Amino acid sequence: MEAIFNKSRAIGRTYQVASALLIVYIVWGTTYLAINIAMQTLPPLLMNGTRFVVAGAVMLILARRLDVAWPTPLQWRNSALIGALMTFAAMGMVVLAQRLGIGSGLMATVVTSMPMWLALWTRLGGERVPATSWLGLALGVAGALVLSLEKDFSATWLGSLCAFGAPLCWSLGSYASRKLSLPQPSMASGAQWLIGGGLGLVVSLIFEPEAASFELANVSLASAIAWLYLLVLGTLVTLNAYLWLLQNTSAAVAGSYSFVNPVVALCVGVLFGGESLTGWVYLAMPLILLALGLILYGATAVRYGRAWIHRRR
Repeated sequence: MEAIFNKSRAIGRTYQVASALLIVYIVWGTTYLAINIAMQTLPPLLMNGTRFVVAGAVMLILARRLDVAWPTPLQWRNSALIGALMTFAAMGMVVLAQRLGIGSGLMATVVTSMPMWLALWTRLGGERVPATSWLGLALGVAGALVLSLEKDFSATWLGSLCAFGAPLCWSLGSYASRKLSLPQPSMASGAQWLIGGGLGLVVSLIFEPEAASFELANVSLASAIAWLYLLVLGTLVTLNAYLWLLQNTSAAVAGSYSFVNPVVALCVGVLFGGESLTGWVYLAMPLILLALGLILYGATAVRYGRAWIHRRR
């Protein structure tokens, strides 16, 4: 009977992981377009800061209504570090890179370096990363490189610096969230977003000229809807799903979204942005699918293969 219960829990866990991955794969693939629309009439750092301050406040209120305890001083410090790395630095550099003219092809390619960084920090921290995961990560980057040939590789030096810095900061924050003492998930998310968003607002008011003269009346309806989409689906729903994956799956699985997001972004561009496809996508897709297969199931396949060979002997 215990075996039956264990099997049911395993199936439930598989569905949870699959659902969280699907949310992260699809929603974050659409945020590239949403960020561009939001920045049409919103200053980028101000847009990003307000998004996370509001999301953080909502999460803290929900957590307290559920009687979740406030973070300890140590947990506040850890949440501040993660919020500064992921919410402030990484997300801020993403919006700045797009504002500074980074080509979408280069952006999509650079983002795929994130799980490689995360796997490196994981390995340096003493955790084992299966060889199949390393192979999958490499194939995923190769697939993204091929896919990026569909896009524009134009860039400025400052935009490129932001683009390369974003996945590095995101990977450091992701690794820290796996290792540091944090409060309950809802409270941790709220604390990280509120602190990271607050930092973004301070920097925006000091260094962003448009923020000082910002008037709500100048925000277009399209930008407002895009900001709301980023707040609700991009942050409250999807970022929570990603943080859950970091705590409940391997670093490679959690970071696999970066290979799928460019595909989704490309499809969104074709459907809503008037973009066209060449033949590169048909070469990139098998590489990305094989990469995901190796990351998600490679270690299990190797284990079953070894067991089968052992039985045949």
